Amino acid sequence: MSAPLRVRLTDLEDLTLLELRSATTVAQRTRDRAHIIRLNAQGWNVPAIAKIFECHEHTVRATLRRWENKGLGGLWETSGRGAKCKWLEADLVYLQDCLEVEPRTYNSLQLSEKLAQDRNVQLSPSRLRRLLKKKVEMETHPPYS
Repeated sequence: MSAPLRVRLTDLEDLTLLELRSATTVAQRTRDRAHIIRLNAQGWNVPAIAKIFECHEHTVRATLRRWENKGLGGLWETSGRGAKCKWLEADLVYLQDCLEVEPRTYNSLQLSEKLAQDRNVQLSPSRLRRLLKKKVEMETHPPYS
Protein backbone atom coordinates (compact mmCIF):
# COMPACT_ATOMS: atom_id res chain seq x y z
CA MET A 1 0.00 0.00 0.00
CA SER A 2 1.37 3.40 -0.98
CA ALA A 3 1.80 6.31 1.38
CA PRO A 4 -1.22 8.62 1.70
CA LEU A 5 -1.14 11.78 -0.38
CA ARG A 6 -0.53 14.86 1.72
CA VAL A 7 -0.21 18.39 0.37
CA ARG A 8 1.69 21.06 2.25
CA LEU A 9 0.76 24.66 1.56
CA THR A 10 2.57 27.90 2.26
CA ASP A 11 0.55 30.69 3.84
CA LEU A 12 0.38 32.46 0.48
CA GLU A 13 -0.82 29.32 -1.33
CA ASP A 14 -3.45 28.70 1.33
CA LEU A 15 -4.69 32.30 1.06
CA THR A 16 -4.78 32.07 -2.74
CA LEU A 17 -6.78 28.83 -2.62
CA LEU A 18 -9.15 30.32 -0.04
CA GLU A 19 -9.81 33.32 -2.28
CA LEU A 20 -10.17 31.06 -5.32
CA ARG A 21 -12.66 28.89 -3.42
CA SER A 22 -14.99 31.85 -2.91
CA ALA A 23 -14.49 33.52 -6.34
CA THR A 24 -17.81 33.65 -8.17
CA THR A 25 -16.24 34.22 -11.60
CA VAL A 26 -14.38 30.90 -11.52
CA ALA A 27 -15.88 27.60 -12.65
CA GLN A 28 -17.36 25.42 -9.89
CA ARG A 29 -15.01 22.52 -10.69
CA THR A 30 -11.99 24.77 -10.23
CA ARG A 31 -13.35 26.06 -6.91
CA ASP A 32 -13.99 22.48 -5.78
CA ARG A 33 -10.43 21.52 -6.67
CA ALA A 34 -9.12 24.42 -4.60
CA HIS A 35 -11.25 23.26 -1.68
CA ILE A 36 -10.03 19.65 -2.08
CA ILE A 37 -6.43 20.79 -1.85
CA ARG A 38 -7.09 22.94 1.22
CA LEU A 39 -8.91 20.09 2.98
CA ASN A 40 -6.04 17.69 2.27
CA ALA A 41 -3.53 20.22 3.57
CA GLN A 42 -5.61 20.52 6.75
CA GLY A 43 -5.26 16.78 7.34
CA TRP A 44 -8.33 15.27 5.66
CA ASN A 45 -7.64 11.97 3.92
CA VAL A 46 -8.61 11.09 0.35
CA PRO A 47 -11.62 8.84 1.16
CA ALA A 48 -13.14 11.48 3.46
CA ILE A 49 -12.71 14.22 0.86
CA ALA A 50 -14.21 11.99 -1.85
CA LYS A 51 -17.23 11.40 0.37
CA ILE A 52 -17.70 15.15 0.95
CA PHE A 53 -17.57 15.95 -2.77
CA GLU A 54 -19.50 12.82 -3.75
CA CYS A 55 -16.82 11.78 -6.23
CA HIS A 56 -14.45 8.87 -6.66
CA GLU A 57 -11.22 8.71 -4.70
CA HIS A 58 -9.32 8.64 -8.01
CA THR A 59 -10.70 12.10 -8.77
CA VAL A 60 -9.38 13.48 -5.48
CA ARG A 61 -5.98 11.83 -6.00
CA ALA A 62 -5.78 13.19 -9.55
CA THR A 63 -6.51 16.69 -8.24
CA LEU A 64 -3.80 16.40 -5.60
CA ARG A 65 -1.27 15.11 -8.13
CA ARG A 66 -2.15 17.90 -10.56
CA TRP A 67 -1.49 20.38 -7.75
CA GLU A 68 1.88 18.76 -6.99
CA ASN A 69 2.91 18.73 -10.68
CA LYS A 70 1.42 21.95 -12.04
CA GLY A 71 0.61 24.06 -9.00
CA LEU A 72 -2.18 26.61 -9.36
CA GLY A 73 -2.39 26.07 -13.12
CA GLY A 74 -3.38 22.46 -12.54
CA LEU A 75 -6.73 23.47 -11.08
CA TRP A 76 -8.21 24.67 -14.37
CA GLU A 77 -9.54 22.48 -17.18
CA THR A 78 -6.93 21.66 -19.77
CA SER A 79 -7.52 22.73 -23.34
CA GLY A 80 -8.91 20.14 -25.66
CA ARG A 81 -11.74 19.08 -23.37
CA GLY A 82 -15.21 18.75 -24.84
CA ALA A 83 -16.54 19.06 -28.35
CA LYS A 84 -15.12 21.70 -30.63
CA CYS A 85 -17.33 24.39 -32.16
CA LYS A 86 -18.57 23.60 -35.63
CA TRP A 87 -19.28 27.23 -36.39
CA LEU A 88 -17.54 30.59 -36.27
CA GLU A 89 -18.80 33.95 -35.10
CA ALA A 90 -18.69 35.01 -38.74
CA ASP A 91 -21.31 32.36 -39.55
CA LEU A 92 -23.79 33.92 -37.13
CA VAL A 93 -22.99 37.40 -38.43
CA TYR A 94 -23.65 36.11 -41.96
CA LEU A 95 -27.07 34.80 -40.92
CA GLN A 96 -27.94 38.04 -39.15
CA ASP A 97 -26.98 39.97 -42.28
CA CYS A 98 -29.20 37.68 -44.35
CA LEU A 99 -32.10 38.28 -41.98
CA GLU A 100 -31.64 42.06 -42.13
CA VAL A 101 -30.94 42.46 -45.87
CA GLU A 102 -33.22 39.92 -47.53
CA PRO A 103 -36.91 40.82 -47.77
CA ARG A 104 -38.15 37.34 -46.85
CA THR A 105 -38.40 35.70 -43.45
CA TYR A 106 -36.74 32.44 -42.41
CA ASN A 107 -37.51 29.78 -39.87
CA SER A 108 -34.73 27.92 -38.09
CA LEU A 109 -34.87 24.94 -40.45
CA GLN A 110 -34.43 27.22 -43.46
CA LEU A 111 -31.59 29.10 -41.76
CA SER A 112 -29.89 25.81 -40.94
CA GLU A 113 -30.16 24.70 -44.58
CA LYS A 114 -28.91 28.09 -45.79
CA LEU A 115 -25.90 27.88 -43.47
CA ALA A 116 -25.13 24.35 -44.69
CA GLN A 117 -25.47 25.32 -48.34
CA ASP A 118 -23.69 28.71 -48.30
CA ARG A 119 -21.06 28.21 -45.57
CA ASN A 120 -20.78 24.40 -45.31
CA VAL A 121 -21.60 24.52 -41.59
CA GLN A 122 -23.87 21.81 -40.20
CA LEU A 123 -26.01 22.98 -37.27
CA SER A 124 -29.37 21.61 -36.26
CA PRO A 125 -32.29 24.05 -36.30
CA SER A 126 -32.68 23.86 -32.52
CA ARG A 127 -28.97 24.50 -31.91
CA LEU A 128 -29.03 27.39 -34.34
CA ARG A 129 -32.06 28.88 -32.56
CA ARG A 130 -30.25 28.72 -29.22
CA LEU A 131 -27.10 30.32 -30.64
CA LEU A 132 -28.98 33.17 -32.30
CA LYS A 133 -31.09 33.76 -29.21
CA LYS A 134 -27.97 33.86 -27.04
CA LYS A 135 -26.25 36.26 -29.45
CA VAL A 136 -29.26 38.60 -29.43
CA GLU A 137 -29.42 38.49 -25.62
CA MET A 138 -25.70 39.29 -25.39
CA GLU A 139 -26.15 42.28 -27.69
CA THR A 140 -29.15 43.68 -25.82
CA HIS A 141 -27.96 42.83 -22.30
CA PRO A 142 -24.14 42.67 -22.26
CA PRO A 143 -22.64 41.11 -19.11
CA TYR A 144 -20.92 43.38 -16.59
CA SER A 145 -22.51 46.53 -17.95
